[in-house]
Amino acid sequence: MRDARHFINGTFTMGGTGRSWQNRCPVDNSVIGTVPEGGEAEVDQAVRAAHAALRGPWGKMTITERTDLLAGVADEITRRFDEFLEAECLDTGKPKSLACHIDIPRGAANFRMFTEVVKTHADELFRMPTPDGKGALNYSLRRPKGVIAVISPWNLPLLLMTWKVGPALACGNTVVVKPSEETPLTATLLGEVMNTVGVPAGVYNVVHGFGPNAAGEFLTRHPLVDGITFTGETRTGEAIMRQAAVGLRNVSFELGGKNPAIVFADADLDKAIEGTLRSCFANCGQVCLGTERVYVERPVFEAFVARLKAGAEALRHGRPGDAGTSIGPLISKEHQAKVLSYYRRAVEEGATVVTGGGVPEMPPELADGAWVQPTIWTGLADDSSVVREEVFGPCCHIRPFDTEEEAVRLANDTHYGLAAAVWTENLSRAHRVAAQLEVGICWVNSWFLRDLRTPFGGAKTSGIGREGGVHSLEFYTELTNVCVKL
Repeated sequence: MRDARHFINGTFTMGGTGRSWQNRCPVDNSVIGTVPEGGEAEVDQAVRAAHAALRGPWGKMTITERTDLLAGVADEITRRFDEFLEAECLDTGKPKSLACHIDIPRGAANFRMFTEVVKTHADELFRMPTPDGKGALNYSLRRPKGVIAVISPWNLPLLLMTWKVGPALACGNTVVVKPSEETPLTATLLGEVMNTVGVPAGVYNVVHGFGPNAAGEFLTRHPLVDGITFTGETRTGEAIMRQAAVGLRNVSFELGGKNPAIVFADADLDKAIEGTLRSCFANCGQVCLGTERVYVERPVFEAFVARLKAGAEALRHGRPGDAGTSIGPLISKEHQAKVLSYYRRAVEEGATVVTGGGVPEMPPELADGAWVQPTIWTGLADDSSVVREEVFGPCCHIRPFDTEEEAVRLANDTHYGLAAAVWTENLSRAHRVAAQLEVGICWVNSWFLRDLRTPFGGAKTSGIGREGGVHSLEFYTELTNVCVKL
């Protein structure tokens, strides 16, 4: 059993609401432990602790002192790698082979990288003429924004939470984290790391709970919160933005997506199949950057569909630690019901089911887990709901195209704009098509390669703002211009 706790002002607590819920493992629906439900009082305590810490030892540290502590956080995550791995796989059910190569290493890397960014970034200076001929100097200073509310998702809990906490703390802010109610463990475990390393009390806080009229809403509307960063559904982002409008708090959002892949006839099909298999089915399709729409040039359409089908059917469900496991369950029984409803709707809308479309047969001890089959469709209309709406499961629709112009039009025919992948061996076409796609990130002959120094975020309804490298400084700091008359 692993019970979670709130982490407020450097102390673990069950809070005062007296309410809690069962945290269940999606592999077999077994109870992992209990999680306390935070209310308005717990949120207020955490925000006030964070606000006070800005004026305490944390706010008086030099950049070097602060970044040395955060480098220690990265080292401690690495030292306790197996504990974080176990907690993440218990919460999500994802294969350990995936989490040990992506989730936990990136959790540590998010602290290491942003310590380097803040230590090496240079701000601007301008010398300007004045009528008396003596001139003036203008230079910029960055200061922390203040208390940052971090609302993090369940699909990559540690990775996406530290992607926000790392730069926020490196810039001198303090944070209150509201992790997803589905995945409370690694955010809690990070509190132990903060205490071990010596991060001052109140700098990092965690309050568990739900969204509307609960901990999430209480946090986003708290008047002492200076900025809100959120990864999740577009509708939730819209609700948070309404809360943030009161007091004109800044927001940074990475929201939903219905990401396309474009496969040209001149692509290396071995690369395209391998990359598309990962982009459609990795983490059981629960990746914001994953592919759900695949457009394939007609001469290679049939071959591509057949090979992707074979690859999907070779994936093996199982427990996170089993050597042969290549795909885990969905996050919950609730999400399983949602994904299966789209599987049924695809058939109702006229899809040809190439493979999958249901629940795999599992051994009795795993039968109550949140399992679904990797699923591929063809034959759907471009305006069908399964082609238009984000499913967030291991599925894709494959459609042929005939011209480059048609492929670009189809890829952009969505109100989302998070990511895309282009597969071609024609260098000119790669640059030409990438420049026309209305997305925040476009991969060419790859998927999920992430240089943490580059800008990350979505276009259209897929997000607001960019984070990564120096781009994170735009959200996590305030700039002051100092003008000195000489």
